[in-house]
Amino acid sequence: MTVEESRLDILDDEWERALAIVAHPDDLEYGASSAVARWTSEGRHVAYVLATRGEAGLGNVSPSKAAVIREEEQRRSASVVGVEQVTFLDHVDGAIEYGLPLRRDLAREIRRHSPELILTLNRHETWGGPTFNMADHRHVGLAVLDAARDAANRWVFPELLDEGLEPWGGVRLVCFSGSPSAHHGVDVTGFLDVGIASLKAHQAYVEHVGTDPDSWLREAAETAGRLLGTEHGVALEVVRL
Repeated sequence: MTVEESRLDILDDEWERALAIVAHPDDLEYGASSAVARWTSEGRHVAYVLATRGEAGLGNVSPSKAAVIREEEQRRSASVVGVEQVTFLDHVDGAIEYGLPLRRDLAREIRRHSPELILTLNRHETWGGPTFNMADHRHVGLAVLDAARDAANRWVFPELLDEGLEPWGGVRLVCFSGSPSAHHGVDVTGFLDVGIASLKAHQAYVEHVGTDPDSWLREAAETAGRLLGTEHGVALEVVRL
């Protein structure tokens, strides 16, 4: 495919409220947080929901200790890009199961936050190359799509009505970062350094995996930017509901 054939369209910006839902601390910071930084700077409301606390992500550090470290790092990271609301759902890191409990939990958060746009991570089997995408990412991404519809239907998970959560059918866009099927993007020129800082806030995790936040995110942003016709960009797959 040529560059011209693969050009990205600018994402619709006719919305005010977004909810980012991912499996682990750091999932948003590998690129998408630069877009979040732009959105919050424009006065849009963005909240985060994490399915796990990332407790299996620090190697030999026990899950109980890792969960505390990674939750603190995620909250600091979110604050870097202007996000104050961060919720953890306590599913098991590395063992998230797609199914009704996950869909219910996500539908609950969608009703609570009433977003017009949901941001999540790649749900496909690969990232567009030979590396297989882990089950947590795939299961959460698929559940986000289903939960966005579940949240709008009062007869799906009626127990949420007993919690005082009325149906919310206002989700128009579900956006997937890191997707090999990206056809849209966000111009993050001027916000890349903030996005890099948000990944660096995951200090323990970055040191464990050996990522160089600056070079990794800069290369990805420059690649997406070329396809957008901007200096820096974030590429997104968009599903319209």
